Amino acid sequence: MHSYRPAPVLEALGVCSEDEQLYRALLARPESTATDLTTFVDWPANRVGRHLRSLLSLGLASRTPGRPARYVPAVPEAAVELLALRKQAAIVEARLGASVLTAEFRQPDAFTVIRGAEAIAQRFYQAQQCAQDEVLVLDRMPYAVEPRRAHGVRYRTIYDMASLSEPGDLIAARSSGCCRMLRDVPLKLIVIDRRTALLPTASDVVVELGPSSLLDALLRLFDLLWQQASPLTPAVSEGPLTPDDQQLLSLAAAGLTDQAIARRLGVAQRTVERRMQRILKALDATTRFQAGLRAGQRGLLV
Repeated sequence: MHSYRPAPVLEALGVCSEDEQLYRALLARPESTATDLTTFVDWPANRVGRHLRSLLSLGLASRTPGRPARYVPAVPEAAVELLALRKQAAIVEARLGASVLTAEFRQPDAFTVIRGAEAIAQRFYQAQQCAQDEVLVLDRMPYAVEPRRAHGVRYRTIYDMASLSEPGDLIAARSSGCCRMLRDVPLKLIVIDRRTALLPTASDVVVELGPSSLLDALLRLFDLLWQQASPLTPAVSEGPLTPDDQQLLSLAAAGLTDQAIARRLGVAQRTVERRMQRILKALDATTRFQAGLRAGQRGLLV
């Protein structure tokens, strides 16, 4: 039994003391099973299971394939950086909310409200056709307007994981330009040339924003989410990974299970497991997290 409990250091990043205690136990004994950890920290099995699920969702641990499942701690420096980025994104969202309130209080006419499906569809189309340089998109369900993209303009899109539930969705997303995927995209948004934003607030209401502190906050939010999101379009590389390998590793880095990856790629789960083992060997890695770090360092996921 492990009785020493150092002072928690991750609470400021939203990690509870019990999650941190179990994370420290994993650092001391990597690749432990849930049963190993139950003995090591002297907790009931259901309590260990609950906090293991929390560590997985926080990105502080990963689970190896096979039975019994073994748990591997994330490298502390990388894990803290990811938690800090999420915290920054939450702060930007809070500032965004404050900016909305400020605009309503001080400048009630500083933005335009567009109502009705037909008017919204027309404005989305017009805004994109007027783009000269770049269009930024936060994409999530439900869809009230069919996207009609402008030609000759660079698009950067962050898709919500739930919107890519079928293999065809993933193929279509990858063909749409520079795109990434995130587990939870917080809102729907389109920004034209970093000067005009269209922000849906309801199924039939869109707020159009011009240059303002609120638009600046939205741009900061997009940039933070872009850093956290996983690429869907792997780079062409002469390294140890094929484009298909890079795509699989990007999905795994986004937090998808083997079953979810198999469903999105339209292959069997055993195929995903075999390919993942080949990727680990090619990158001389023992865990998926380590493989993701090494691939990122080599520029294979950019």
